[in-house]
Amino acid sequence: MSMITTKDGTQIYYKDWGTGAPVVFSHGWPLTADSWESQMLFLAEKGYRCIAHDRRGHGRSSQPWGGNEMNTYADDLAELMNHLDLQGATLIGFSTGGGEVARYVGRYGTSRLSKAALISAVPPLMLKTEANADGLPMEVFDGLRQASIANRSQLYRDLASGPFFGFNRPGATASAGMIEWFWWQGMLAGHKNAYDCIAAFSQTDFTEDLKKFDVPTLILHGDDDQIVPIQAAGLASAKLVRNATLKVYAGAPHGLTDTHKDQLNADLLAFLQA
Repeated sequence: MSMITTKDGTQIYYKDWGTGAPVVFSHGWPLTADSWESQMLFLAEKGYRCIAHDRRGHGRSSQPWGGNEMNTYADDLAELMNHLDLQGATLIGFSTGGGEVARYVGRYGTSRLSKAALISAVPPLMLKTEANADGLPMEVFDGLRQASIANRSQLYRDLASGPFFGFNRPGATASAGMIEWFWWQGMLAGHKNAYDCIAAFSQTDFTEDLKKFDVPTLILHGDDDQIVPIQAAGLASAKLVRNATLKVYAGAPHGLTDTHKDQLNADLLAFLQA
């Protein structure tokens, strides 16, 4: 397997498919790089070099006790970018991975980047505060933590069979394969790492990071996202990122990288080629 070892000794797994202009993907919680396989296969076949890593504590990477927060996630991403000496890369982040991309730009700038994309992404801030009335209350995230401690295997099944893919909506046809795929990826994550990551994706404020974006940026969100509501996320981010292109998928759930993969693949290709 392809691995790098970070400055704190954590091993980070990554996959590197194809040749051409680099496209780097950051995955959501509690998933792995494999969650991007539909996009990576499509874009690699179109002449792009597609790279995705398992975030520390997830998938095939090490499960360190510490560092399960956005600054270190961004540092790990930077070490991977430096190790591969990527230039002119497009960074694409889904959900928690969108926070990782935002924090990377906030800490390291865009010297290695040509473009960026935030898909169903958590920035600028998921948590409801006095200044962020559209966010979700802390009770939501406390509930995730409690469910994780009680029975995280069941939590992942409940998320996948319900709001993540929108299978709880009237008329929706649930895919057993998608549910099992989500569950399997989640169970590869370290318990402590996945638990800590709930605070990382929900309580980190990316407002100042988004203001540092100075490359063409695609912001894409479903308007029926029950996990990361569009009002506090995609719509708010589009107001902070200079010259962002906002695309809203009508009726799309959070997990649109699977449910709307053909539409997403076409939009990503058009964005890369523009």
